[in-house]
Amino acid sequence: MDSKACKRLNTAYLLKESFGQLWSYQTPGLARAFFERWKERLKWQRLEPYQKFAAMIERHWDGTVSYCHPENKVSLGLAEGINNRIRVLQRRACGYRDEEYLKLKIVSTFLLLMRSAKRDPL
Repeated sequence: MDSKACKRLNTAYLLKESFGQLWSYQTPGLARAFFERWKERLKWQRLEPYQKFAAMIERHWDGTVSYCHPENKVSLGLAEGINNRIRVLQRRACGYRDEEYLKLKIVSTFLLLMRSAKRDPL
């Protein structure tokens, strides 16, 4: 790989990593200032996929910036837990003959979990 390609790859990596800082801002104004600086760093890099990404973020800015409000930051732990339970059921489902039965098992598992959570809350 020639040095130009290495430099462009390094620049792309640094831009990708730095974009993650956007999610740490608590106010829309600071998030916007960060995004504008990020786009400025992108300007002369000739990284077409990143320019498309920046344009998409710009189009969806209202939804993106809504994450800056602390009340909108949600832990994904519950969703990860649900997905894990479903994966366990799918592994056990090797002998299930149809998809409807698997759906029934998923629903019944979560109904049992909800009942036990109501009886014995943390």
